[in-house]
Amino acid sequence: MKIVTGTAETLPAATLFDMAHYRYRVFVQMLGWKLHPRGRLELDRFDRRDTRYVLALDDDGGSVRGMARLLPTERPYLLADEFPELLGGQAPVRSARVWELSRFAAIDPDAPRPANARFGASADALALLDSVMKIACAAGVQQLVTVSPLGIERMLARAGITATRLAPPVCLGRHGLFACRIELAPSLAHRARVSA
Repeated sequence: MKIVTGTAETLPAATLFDMAHYRYRVFVQMLGWKLHPRGRLELDRFDRRDTRYVLALDDDGGSVRGMARLLPTERPYLLADEFPELLGGQAPVRSARVWELSRFAAIDPDAPRPANARFGASADALALLDSVMKIACAAGVQQLVTVSPLGIERMLARAGITATRLAPPVCLGRHGLFACRIELAPSLAHRARVSA
């Protein structure tokens, strides 16, 4: 797995196209999220010029096999603008030291179905999340906030990642969702000790 990162201005157009198609296949086709794709591409209003993408490419550096989207919280972001009910009445954070992590996936949509059963908890997912945290930390970010299905909470705990619920979970449609804060420095320090 090869990790690349950049924005719409720095990543090749073909890579951005492949990322949008990957998102369509994972989030719309596989997970059945009620999004508004453009043809077979999934992009939304949070895909801006300042959006940072972290992409996991296959070993040949061609196909997208995982991705994460990072948004600065001083501008509009998913939790604040689409899911404020997950904040339990708290005001959304607005800080240069806090970014939102969204559209996180590390799954091969071409793999047989049983391999996909561990969506979000595979070794590739943990490696991608580790890369995301290091990239954010290198940019001076101290925390990530995210909207996630409840199963992600168990994955974070098993991986030794310090995550705190921002409010009780909420059932939206068929999905139990929660918002959480990931403290980067303690999580990275713990993961370094576990890996050694």
